[in-house]
Amino acid sequence: MSTPDTSTETSTHDGGHGDISVGVQGASGSGDATASATRITPGNALRPEDIALAVSRGTAKPSGDVAELALRLGDDALVLAQRLGHWISRAPELEEDIALGNIALDQLGHARSFLSYAGGLDGRSEDDLAYFRREHEFRSVELFEQPNGDFAVTIARQFVVSYYQFELYRRLADSTDATLAGIAAKAVKEVDYHRDHSAQWVLRLALGTDDSRAKMIDGFKVIWPYVDELFRDDELTGRLSESGAAVQPSSLRAEFDRLTGEVLAEAELDVPQVQPAPGGGRRGLHSEHLGYLLAEMQVLAREFPGGSW
Repeated sequence: MSTPDTSTETSTHDGGHGDISVGVQGASGSGDATASATRITPGNALRPEDIALAVSRGTAKPSGDVAELALRLGDDALVLAQRLGHWISRAPELEEDIALGNIALDQLGHARSFLSYAGGLDGRSEDDLAYFRREHEFRSVELFEQPNGDFAVTIARQFVVSYYQFELYRRLADSTDATLAGIAAKAVKEVDYHRDHSAQWVLRLALGTDDSRAKMIDGFKVIWPYVDELFRDDELTGRLSESGAAVQPSSLRAEFDRLTGEVLAEAELDVPQVQPAPGGGRRGLHSEHLGYLLAEMQVLAREFPGGSW
């Protein structure tokens, strides 16, 4: 999974929400130790390599609870990046090939950062966590592993994901854990672009032809059962909320509902009335889809462990 720095042109997009930044003290292995994590300058932005270096030096080490949260968020982003990568060369238009590819790269960057930090608990690298865990060891929620379906299903999934991630990262930017705060402060700038991108496509499809509208309605019906799992609290999030390291997922729901509701109203769509899926991804209970995704993603690393090119 290790790649050069995955910041892309989408990272500099300002969606009008102001400069959300945080000083990353002691977490960066290069540049100004108190630099804004949202700065794209390589010497100052908090990169996965900086996190790994800080972990190896002992200047950044997560608690057990923080490591578990980082694992959850890293798995979410990693699985989504793999899903979105399938659209490259298959999107409806060339510009969308590039857009979805850039969003996938942003998600991969988030995954690398969170997994690098999570591995600091027991000495595992981001690659160890990405390629050498089994299905039941992944902690992503079921929404992220759902198949792409047609383009409208992918847009429905991305719409939900981006509005959820924006609220989550915006709140995590105030975390008492400096490394979590730094990762979130950079990620929220990128996810703000993802929100705009998905919302524009929802409007375009819902208000387009009869066929595109029908597909958008069906896409939301496919995706919406998996929304509730994003906002479920548990003992881990309760402890992290009490310590100030994170927030309860349920506290994000009201703003998520308000903002997504505004877009759906403009698109003349109703919130789907569907039965929530049971969901168990945070406990390692996944749908049948994740195993196939991991088999494809992990095969090269498992066949040639330690290989490089």
